[in-house]
Formats: sequence, structure tokens, C-alpha cells
Amino acid sequence: MALRVPHSHPLHNFMQSPIPTKKPIRLCRVSTQRQSSEPIESHKLVVEVKEKLARDYKGLPIGRHGRDDEEMILWFLKDRRFDVQAAADKLAKAIKWRQEFGVSNLSEDSVKRIARTGKAYVHDSLDVNDRPVLIVVATKHFPSEKDRIENQELCVYMIEKALSKLPDGKQEILGIFDLRGFRKENADFEFIKFLFEVLYCYYPRRLGHVLYVDAPFIFMPLWQLVKPLLKSYASLVRFCSAETVRKEYFTESTIPDAFRD
Repeated sequence: MALRVPHSHPLHNFMQSPIPTKKPIRLCRVSTQRQSSEPIESHKLVVEVKEKLARDYKGLPIGRHGRDDEEMILWFLKDRRFDVQAAADKLAKAIKWRQEFGVSNLSEDSVKRIARTGKAYVHDSLDVNDRPVLIVVATKHFPSEKDRIENQELCVYMIEKALSKLPDGKQEILGIFDLRGFRKENADFEFIKFLFEVLYCYYPRRLGHVLYVDAPFIFMPLWQLVKPLLKSYASLVRFCSAETVRKEYFTESTIPDAFRD
């Protein structure tokens, strides 16, 4: 039986109204066009830098670590926020420096005398973030004009060695400065300035973090002198204890011997 509702009843108008039809739901599709185009755009910029280097810096070498090394070009593009001119200029400077410094001539044999001091070494294991680890032992470093060049060569060789251990897909290394027992005789402002200048200019964004371990009070004046020179790298520095190194950066089986209990 049909239900009749008087015209005067409040439900009458409601029941006479057409039932609204459902509009089809339009699914929101996430565009992958930008994601898929990024590698293409990056490669175009790499080619631009390569052509610019070939045109403006013809005398630079080619091959690995040369002006046509696309992996190296891409890394400097990332560092310069994909500014072609800035990346080309900074990379040209880095390639010239590698030639003048003789980076390709550095070897375990060429630095063995200064390396025997144990002042710097690359740890055998990676940290918990799969980064190669470069360790500097401050108490074994004594500034000397006689050893200045050898210390610089050891520094660059160790950076190269650490980078050669990068796993696929990883791009950064971890630096650890063991400052336990640091004395004023170990302070070397010029060397620290050289180290961070090399990292900033010639190995940009390769240093993930720097740990200053158990820094004594006497180290702080040196830090205040160095800090302004570190530029963006100053934010990567963390002062911490040996216990923090053990617990947060390594597993029980990968802790460097110097930091075991």
C-alpha cells in the first residue's frame, strides 16, 4: 500500500524531491612525469657541463676524474644545485688541483712512512649507516714543517681510500677525530684548515658527519678558530663520547679497536 502524506505535512516536500544520483568518484592519480623526467633533465645538464668544460677548459684531462667523467660532473652539479656555470667552474678547479697535487700518484707505498705513525687510517668495517670510516688520532699528530707535505698527502690518500670503499648507492663517509689525550702540542690549525678546504672544494658533500670524540677543554680555543672556516661543514660536527661512538655508530662486531671498552 502506498504511503500518502498530506500536503501540509513537513515530509511531503522531502518525499517529492528527486533522489540525488551519485556522481562517479574520480580517482586522484599521482603523476610520475616529474619523477621520470628528473634523470633525463639531470643528464641534459651533465652534457651541458661536459660541453662547457670541453669548450672552456680544453687542457683538462679526460677519463676517470677528468672533464668528461659524468659521475663526477653529476656530483658537482648536485653540490652547486644544478647551476651549470658554477658546477663547471668548481669542477675545473678540482681537476686542476688533482693534477697539481698528484692525486693519481698517491699510493700506500708513497705514504707508508707517515702512515706508520698511526695518526690516520680507514677502518676495516663500515658504520651502521654503511659509510666508510676515516679515523684521525690527534695524539699521534705533531705539527712539523718537515712533514707538512707528507701529512697533506696522507690526508688526501685516506680520503680517496675511504671513498673507494663506498657501497653501491652510498655517497658519504664518516670522519672520526679521536681527541682523547689531546694536548697543545697536537694542535695544528693549518692542517685542519687544509683538510676542510680539500673536502669543501674538491670532495664536496662527501663527508656525512664528523665526530669529535672526548674533546678536552684545551681543544676548544682551536675549535673556535677553525669553526668559521668550516662553512657548511660546521653543522656536520658532533661532539660526543667514545661510548656514543660504540653505541650509535657501530655494532659489537664492527667497533674500531681503539673504541672498545
